[in-house]
Amino acid sequence: MRVPASTSNLGPGFDCLGVALRLYNEITVGRGRPSQIPPIVEEAGNLFFRRTRQRPFPFFCSTLEQVPRMRGLGSSATIRLGVLAGLNRLSDASLDRFSIFRLCAELEGHPDNAAPSSFGGFTVARAVSLQRFAVSSRLYFVLLIPDFEIRTANARKVLPKKILRAGAVESCGNACAVTAAFASRNYQDLRGAFADYLHQPFRTKLIPILPRVIDAGQKAGALGAFLSGSGSAICAVSLQNPRKVAMAMQRAAKSKSAKTIITTADHRGVQILKR
Repeated sequence: MRVPASTSNLGPGFDCLGVALRLYNEITVGRGRPSQIPPIVEEAGNLFFRRTRQRPFPFFCSTLEQVPRMRGLGSSATIRLGVLAGLNRLSDASLDRFSIFRLCAELEGHPDNAAPSSFGGFTVARAVSLQRFAVSSRLYFVLLIPDFEIRTANARKVLPKKILRAGAVESCGNACAVTAAFASRNYQDLRGAFADYLHQPFRTKLIPILPRVIDAGQKAGALGAFLSGSGSAICAVSLQNPRKVAMAMQRAAKSKSAKTIITTADHRGVQILKR
């Protein structure tokens, strides 16, 4: 299985907006008794057999990883989707793509990575319902990958239980603007729409470079930038000069070990590779 990475939240679209990226993990699933199985794979397998009422069988799983782990790029979703889709292929379950997405979203605890990695493109996920929109290849996603990891659970712990109404209202309006810009392909309307007051200001405690990297990307010509998922990766969106944006973000990070990746949106989602 080839499963795309994803950048999620897109600033104000907390736990609901995401874009699949042309950056992939390849997951191989086959029948056979494994020497060792990671907990994330075992958990996905157990849920698959339980929900499909298939007789469990031993299976192995190997992963060729290009998606950095614990950087807010949906690495865990790619593995879970790969396992679920692989077991579906090996069994008589015959689940459709949407059913596999629902199982993955349940394992993830939120649908914003599972949706784009399942279907490709830009997705708006609400619980287990979603809408999908194609993304132009002229839109670049510039990723700054810091040299430190962020666990999603830790990133959620820093979020307050309450936020100011004014911040919630502005974030809601911005999330609607981001959605409208992607749906209409009027990408210039993304300028200023990634501002968020639901999670990014609080996660800056864990990722102090966030404000200056966002500012540097925008000054270099990006339409905007945001924390990818729960971090630590930071994503800028640009219609032009992506290398200039990447260089500016890397300089702002002030770290020689930070890396940049320039990519575009994936439109296919999870795919079965023919060997």
